[in-house]
Amino acid sequence: MPVAIYATEKALFKVFSNDFAFSIPAYQRPYAWTKEQASELLSDLLSFLGDGSECVTDANPYFLGSIVLIKSEDVPEADVVDGQQRLTTLTILLSVLRSLANFESASEITEYIYQKGKKIEGKENRYRLKLRERDENFFRDYIQNENKLDELLKLDTSQLTDSQRNIQINASYFIEELKPRSHQQRDRFSHYLMTRCFLVLVSTPDLNSAYRIFSILNARGLDLSLSDFLKSEVIGEIDPSEQDKYTKIWETEEEDLGRETFQELFAHIRMIERKAKLSETALNEFRKYILPKREPQKFINEVVKPYSDALEIIKTANYHSAKDAKSINSLLRWLNQIDNVDWIPPAIFYFSKNSYYPEKLKQFFTGLERLAAGLMILRADINERIRRYGKLIVAIEGEIDLYASESPLQLTSEEINRIIKTLDGDLYLITRIRQYVLLRLDSALCEGEATYEYPVITVEHVLPQNPSKGSIWLEWFPNDEERIQYVHRIGNLALLSRKKNAEAQNYDFDKKKKKYFSNTSIVPFVLTTQVLQQSEWTPEVITQRQEDSLQSLRKIWRL
Repeated sequence: MPVAIYATEKALFKVFSNDFAFSIPAYQRPYAWTKEQASELLSDLLSFLGDGSECVTDANPYFLGSIVLIKSEDVPEADVVDGQQRLTTLTILLSVLRSLANFESASEITEYIYQKGKKIEGKENRYRLKLRERDENFFRDYIQNENKLDELLKLDTSQLTDSQRNIQINASYFIEELKPRSHQQRDRFSHYLMTRCFLVLVSTPDLNSAYRIFSILNARGLDLSLSDFLKSEVIGEIDPSEQDKYTKIWETEEEDLGRETFQELFAHIRMIERKAKLSETALNEFRKYILPKREPQKFINEVVKPYSDALEIIKTANYHSAKDAKSINSLLRWLNQIDNVDWIPPAIFYFSKNSYYPEKLKQFFTGLERLAAGLMILRADINERIRRYGKLIVAIEGEIDLYASESPLQLTSEEINRIIKTLDGDLYLITRIRQYVLLRLDSALCEGEATYEYPVITVEHVLPQNPSKGSIWLEWFPNDEERIQYVHRIGNLALLSRKKNAEAQNYDFDKKKKKYFSNTSIVPFVLTTQVLQQSEWTPEVITQRQEDSLQSLRKIWRL
């Protein structure tokens, strides 16, 4: 049955009215707008209003974007799915305007902040915006209630949470910008703010529909994600006496990973649990297949926390152990250079089960890097990769021998033959893999651990693609058809730690070595050093280098 969705454009005086009672759900992030976003908003508003030479009703309208609500048609209560940052910042702005206004204007502005109660009727004040429980009282006391801004500004910043500090800083900024203006200018601005500034309110009574709308609108990055919805549902199922404890665990893991990576974590969790490509919305799959399998406390203790800890180590290549840590971290660094993230779910799953067994981790990540690199070289598409890694997760879960020939961790003989054929072909033309393969080869040729933390790394031909007439290249490679068979192969490629020089690419060999490959500002990769050691660059040299390189790569990946 289709769910009703309503979208209406309203001026702010209708948004901050009895028609709406906004609440920020527990799953929302804390208030996160800084002075930068607050100043951008105020500057835009003042710019659109103009300098006072025209009537407010003739001033350019200002569109504040859309907000997404969970709201039934016939009641004012509305959960804010997307729009918390703007509604909160606008309320702070209204509070500042009220504090600087005369009594009559201040009284009017208060009506936009809360609906006054009536003691005789036993009705309490009804606030237009209710923040998350952690910030609700602070926001009400210092922003929504009258005559508290001075106290807010005197609070010790070190004793405030991040969201409270943002509220304090933005209130201070608005006062600093608006106080020097005359009462008339501020009244004119208040008039413009409430009558010529508009929001589109998109509402639906269904959380899932609201999530879909939010995803389609692709709203500002500081707002909601799948993890926020899951946080609400999981922690909402926990006994209130333990909710703070598990909220802190959840938010600590998010802080440790960073918001973007924490969002990625839940895509990896979904893959570990489902072992297949997404077949419906991620939120639906969690609700139907993943969350019902465990009590909410266990989901946090046994899934979110250990998988988050594993992901942090995997992404940073920062495993600590008295044994094999260097080798494991090196493998993780290589895996992080693979051009997709589909290998991460089995990596998280295996690591979380074996984090105290470095020998096992070294053996597994050696195999996983081989598999991930092999699939990348073969340009396996996303469906192939997901099927393969799904089978690997099943094998890990079932404690099947991962090192048996039929294991999904192992490359098949057919895959090995195709990989060798690809590596022995025109590697340069396969843009997505050429640098990875060459760096992997270069690292193996180094004595000791190689690091490649350069801002720019490029792949260069030794024999140019289009040698100049009269050059030594045409003496060594007189036949065009034969020359093209050598140009793009590994034996003719080198690495540079700088951008390419189009002019230098066609230099004769000696000049190219001196001015291009041996420049003192360039890091001498082993592959590049090999070039410098040659006195000429003939078909025989390339052929031998091709064979040597291929043999090294076969050894690295056990081909």
